[in-house]
Amino acid sequence: MSPAASKRGATRIEVPDRAVIDIGSNTVRMVVFSGPKRAPNVWLNEKVTARLGRDLAENGAIPQEAEDLAIGGLQRFTTIIDDLGISDVATVATAAARDASNGPDFVEKVRALGVNPRVLTGVEEATTSAHGVIGAFPGAKGVVADLGGGSLELVAVENNACHDGVSLPLGTLRLPTLRAKGDSAFADAVKQQLKDASWAKEQDGALYLVGGTWRALASYAMHQDDYPLTDPQAYCLSVDQADAVATKLADADPDKLTSIAGISSSRAAGLPNAAAMLRVMLREMEPETLIISAWGIREGLLFERLNATAREQDPLLAAVTHFTTPRGADITNATLAAAWTAEAVDGRNRGSERIRLAATLLTQAAARIEPNMRLSHSTDWALEKRWVGLDHTGRAMMAQCLRASCGSPKLIDKYLRMATKKQLHRASAWGLANRLCRKIGAGSRISMSGTSLRREDDTLVLRFNEDRAYLMAETVETELANLADWLGLKSRVLIED
Repeated sequence: MSPAASKRGATRIEVPDRAVIDIGSNTVRMVVFSGPKRAPNVWLNEKVTARLGRDLAENGAIPQEAEDLAIGGLQRFTTIIDDLGISDVATVATAAARDASNGPDFVEKVRALGVNPRVLTGVEEATTSAHGVIGAFPGAKGVVADLGGGSLELVAVENNACHDGVSLPLGTLRLPTLRAKGDSAFADAVKQQLKDASWAKEQDGALYLVGGTWRALASYAMHQDDYPLTDPQAYCLSVDQADAVATKLADADPDKLTSIAGISSSRAAGLPNAAAMLRVMLREMEPETLIISAWGIREGLLFERLNATAREQDPLLAAVTHFTTPRGADITNATLAAAWTAEAVDGRNRGSERIRLAATLLTQAAARIEPNMRLSHSTDWALEKRWVGLDHTGRAMMAQCLRASCGSPKLIDKYLRMATKKQLHRASAWGLANRLCRKIGAGSRISMSGTSLRREDDTLVLRFNEDRAYLMAETVETELANLADWLGLKSRVLIED
């Protein structure tokens, strides 16, 4: 075997290279990351539910039992990180360490473990969470609401920057004390706190919800609606929908909520109070819509470290390229294939090029899957894997493209809940075109350079250079006819000098 062949055949094992330790008021969490800097993969995610901030509203101190749990968890986390050989570790502490009367003593005990946490101010916590949202939703515009155990952070985002950050003592561990005074008094107390974020009502755009409790709320909404997806990342609710969901949750029995996938017992306990607070937030802030962000403070810490060039990378394409390359896809070849099919499937109707390129990469990777597993596996990639920089319409379009590339272009009813018929029809055309491209010389660069696919009036024309005419086959004619029929066109093959 030649050195080049050996290199091509080598399997590259992805290793973790950075970690974040987040000492929050409810949980102490360690997340180990690997993969591309712009779209990191979660390699390991572990937590200890220490509830450091559970008594902040009562006596303002961290309970000894909670401190012991946190310290024990941190000892374990640091050992794991050392064993993995990770030196790039960002450690932060938030509301409990910041606000508790014995917070400084707790931080010193943490430092004695060899961990040096940065105790974030309220504004720093809000800003870091906002950078997580900006990283997941490039161009995000609106207000980020990060709900933790000890506080609620609000910050405005637009033009890939943030401003007007504020931290409010409205975390899930503080809300029970406020709500025990009655719903009217609770609403008044939340409204009073929100006066410190009066700018939020003037901020155009969406309300981006960050934090496990908000994700649990989304899981509840998706379950109630029999929604096609389970991942809450980029799940969108209208204000009326959100208020209806929050109204039901505000009086829900936490014990019954745990039967729903995505809602743990710890999240269920805080959901009713958080839902009641959300109703007040909707009235006071008047957002245009609500969007769930799976990225927050931990991803924000990583995003803040990136240089300007890295921040400007497309997170979807960075993630899909990283995912598909070891599965046989190639970004250069996928770009050529997307260009080869562009005029035929989209003509002048552009605007989804990045999604089509991502779908093309997934199509190439799917071609390496055993045929009887290809359809189910590849559509799961599109629908269930957590992609950032992509809404649910984009997920549905990628899945529809992958179905068509497997020879099943028929529109799927459940996808129509996330995308329009026109969008899905276009996505099927992408998949059929990718299928045709692959049939011609296995979609190689040489086969694409010796052929072209164009619309000419009411006909889809496939041209072969004369020296590539032998690539023509019955299967190619069949796939050309299938694509043309899908587009409402006739088909024709031409051999040119």
